[in-house]
Amino acid sequence: MSGYRFDRLKVLVVDDNAHMRKLVTTIMQAFCVLHIFEADCGQKAWTSLRETNPDVLVLDWVMEGMSGIELVQKIRTDPQTPNPFVPVIMLTGHTHIDQVRQARDAGANECIAKPVSVKTMMSRLVSVIEHPRPFVRTSVYFGPCRRRRGVDEYRGPERRAESKQQAAE
Repeated sequence: MSGYRFDRLKVLVVDDNAHMRKLVTTIMQAFCVLHIFEADCGQKAWTSLRETNPDVLVLDWVMEGMSGIELVQKIRTDPQTPNPFVPVIMLTGHTHIDQVRQARDAGANECIAKPVSVKTMMSRLVSVIEHPRPFVRTSVYFGPCRRRRGVDEYRGPERRAESKQQAAE
């Protein structure tokens, strides 16, 4: 289909809607993913994550109980997580820029707006595999670098330091 071999990839699909899980699973099967695990809630996803150690999570945002946002935060920060670096592709019907930022700030690697297209799913899957963003840790965040472009390109002065100095004056 794309020239990629995803037959060794393990994917965990988490969505409380059975039809959406089936759609994502069918897309993954079309990509020749052989190891697909499913969960219908955040708590079952946490258990499955610890048992299967997937390479990628495709995760719905809005679910009863533990939301996708809460699950991503737990994956990134809980000492019991088997892999805090696992790539997370967040599925959401909420595409306002504030919601996308919230998913990013929780630690999601990528966001996909519902309804899901095969082309978009492929591009996000390839992105998290071929172009992983470095992880950063601060006092309030752990996850993929939130800057998309030019992380290594900027060569100017540290603007944040100047802003702090100007605010102090």
